[in-house]
Amino acid sequence: MIDQDVQRPSVGVGVIIIRDDTILLGKRKNAHGDGTWNFPGGHLEWNESIADCAHREVAEETGLEISNLIYGPYTNDLFLEENKHYLTAFVLANSKTGSPKVMEPNKCEKWAWCKWHELPNPLFLPIQNLQKIDFSPFRWSGSRIR
Repeated sequence: MIDQDVQRPSVGVGVIIIRDDTILLGKRKNAHGDGTWNFPGGHLEWNESIADCAHREVAEETGLEISNLIYGPYTNDLFLEENKHYLTAFVLANSKTGSPKVMEPNKCEKWAWCKWHELPNPLFLPIQNLQKIDFSPFRWSGSRIR
């Protein structure tokens, strides 16, 4: 029997969209991490694959279509001030055409294509944790998602 009173981490999926030599970041608002820059993404839903979550969240947030998905690293993210704990699974993907649109203006201020070595500040905690492990989306050679 599962103890319903035990807190457990939530699972987030962050989608690192690569176009040419840039990645897409959005400025968060009205949620934990308000004012920080983050990848498109969100909560993994019950019975949803990571790939399906990545496609859904990117479409809902940016209006873009993604392809060539590859499993990325994960981070263990403790948002102490907000009393939140996430395991964030990252997916790398391409989006060859189209401009990102702010599809959820209550959650995102704007989208911007950025160079990995010139990221804006402040960064959302999962990206800070990626930097701590010296991750680079341009050096990653994870497994392709089928």
